[in-house]
Parts: sequence; structure tokens; C-alpha cells
Amino acid sequence: MNAIKIRDGIYWVGVIDWSMRSFHGYDTQRGSTYNAYLIIDDKITLIDTVKHGFEEEMLSRISSVIEPSKIDYIISNHVEPDHSFGVPLISSLAPNAKVVTSAPNGLKGLRAYYGELPYETVKAGDTLSIGKRTLAFVPTPMLHWPDSMVTYCPEEKILFSNDAFGQHLASGKRYDDDNDLSIVIEEAKKYYANILFLYAKQAQTALKEVHKLDIEMIATGHGIIWRSHIPEIIDLYNKWSLGETEDRAVVVFDSMWHSTEKMAHTIAEAFIDKGFSVGYYDIQKNTHADIMTDVLTSRYLAVGSPTLNNQMLPTIAGFLCYMKGLAPKGRKAFAFGSYGWGGQSIQQIEDELKAGGCEIVMDKVRMLYVPSAEQLAGLRDQILAL
Repeated sequence: MNAIKIRDGIYWVGVIDWSMRSFHGYDTQRGSTYNAYLIIDDKITLIDTVKHGFEEEMLSRISSVIEPSKIDYIISNHVEPDHSFGVPLISSLAPNAKVVTSAPNGLKGLRAYYGELPYETVKAGDTLSIGKRTLAFVPTPMLHWPDSMVTYCPEEKILFSNDAFGQHLASGKRYDDDNDLSIVIEEAKKYYANILFLYAKQAQTALKEVHKLDIEMIATGHGIIWRSHIPEIIDLYNKWSLGETEDRAVVVFDSMWHSTEKMAHTIAEAFIDKGFSVGYYDIQKNTHADIMTDVLTSRYLAVGSPTLNNQMLPTIAGFLCYMKGLAPKGRKAFAFGSYGWGGQSIQQIEDELKAGGCEIVMDKVRMLYVPSAEQLAGLRDQILAL
């Protein structure tokens, strides 16, 4: 396995995980990469490592450039093992190398995972001279762990961004302009919606720091490297973290005997008549991750379930649990569903929507057994009146 030069003296030495299909319950149909970067200077520096099972591939790429024993610094931007699992191996092969991590959380995390290593901690404003290049460290706490930071090289104008601006996308081509940009953007949006959605405030804080930097390349921790569309991805992160939405509605439902499905169809058609675009999701045929990607930029969210044993269907309960963890604050939402006698599910859905930070804009819609044409017409009128 050979390293790939991204600048004179700077190499991508990561790995491609073509087979990964799930990450923390987030479906990753296009696989991923674990990106690591090697800088050849007076002090040889490795920025981030790779996930368990891929260490030897990373080591092979490093060895195609230099002897691993010559590494002087291992920068750990983020403790999570998909970025840090190779740290102990490289540390054992390069006995003089310092492991650079954030204080105090990076140090706490790495010690918890890997025990005592030759650590050196950094904080906001700290820099490290490695020869003709300097590395500056910018904390990005809770994007998406407390220890997270990014590393900036002003001489090269490269931001080593770890999880920020990344995508779960396996590709043999390393750059945004070598790939289908629509797919890269789609996967960047999906990544933000399913990992960073909850941390919008922290993303805004980090973006203020990023705007201070002169950036010609964003070397991410997952997916492709940005070099031609940097303003676009930064602008999208700004919109997503500000909670900007479009004239779009997401309708999510499950149904037993098609009654709740009929309600979902009426809701979708009414939003279309209102001039909105619609995402229509039968929960049994769509993944939580894809739905949340749509929720990210949609103004309305309607969630429906019939009642089973005094509860909502488990499929909808699972989605709402997933959604609540990502806290889609400010989305305008309502609950709907059919029932036979109790009808408790619709109130339960509304409660979960509120708990997730949604604004309830229409009282829960409950219809007994099979909705009549008159009831569906009334539901349509309610949507048009929103």
C-alpha cells in the first residue's frame, strides 16, 4: 500500500473501508475512509491514525515514505477509536515520538483507551514547530466529543479537520473535484445530520474560528479531501448549524392495516398542494439516517403510528428515540395516527416530538379505525392552513 502525496512532503496514509455499512446505528451505504496524514519535515509528524483492523494498511503506507521509527509526533485530534486505534502501534514503533492531544479531555480519553504513552497536551492558541512548518491547534469541543480539536498548518494553508466537514464515503479518489460533487455533498449532509446535528451551537463556535484561517485544503478524518469547493462546504455547515430550513415537509409513518398510511398520503399530498416538496417515508422501507438527513433542512415533520397494545409501533418508537438524540430543535411538527379503541400512540408521539425540541404546530390527529373521505378532506384543510 503506497502513500498518496497531497502536497510536497505531505501524504495521505489512511485506509478505505469499502465494506462498512453501519456507524453508531447510522447506515453508511457507501462505506467510509479513516484518514491519516504524514508530514515530512525536520520533525516527522503523523496526524491521526485509523480504526482497529486497519493498522497494518496504514503502516504499509507510512513505510512507503519513511521508516515508522523516525516519526517524532503523533497528533491525535480526536480520541474516538476510528481515529486513534493506531496510536499505540505507532508509539511502540517510534519510541521517541510524542503523542500530542488536547488538554484535559484528549489526555483523559487516550489514557482510558491505551494507558500510559509519552503524551504532550495542547490547548487553544498553542503551536508546534516541526521545521519549516508550524502546526496550530484549535479546540472544537463537542464536535463531536469533548476532546475534539483541529490542526492547522499556516504555511500549507491546510486544515486537518478530523470529523468536521467529513463524509462516510469510500472512494479511490481523494479529492472533492475528482468525485461526483452531488454525492460528496449528500454524504457530507448525511454525516452532519446524523452525527453533528445535536451540536449546532458548538459548530457555530468552531466556524467562527475556521473563518479566521486562510484555508486552501481541508484534510478530513473521513471521506474525501476538500480543495476546490471549500467555500461551499463551509457555507453549508453554517446553514445547517444555524437551523436554516426549506419549504419541505418530512412525513414518517408505520401502519398496520393502511389507515395511518392513508393519513400519511393525505398529509403528503396536502403539503405538495401547499407548494412544498415532500419526503415520504414508510419507516419499514427507509433508514433512520436517511430520514434525519432530510429532516435537517425541512421545515415540517409529521410522524404517525397506529396504536398497538396501548403503545406506538416499535418501529416509530425506535425512530423517535434516534431522532430525539439528535435534537432537531425548531422543526414544526405534529403527530397523527389511527386507532381501534385506546389511541394512546398519537399522544406519545407528540410527547416525543416535544422532547426532541420540535415545535408542535397542530394538535395531534386521531382517526378511529378507517379514516373517511370527509375526515381526510378535513386533514388536508388543516395542512393547507398551516
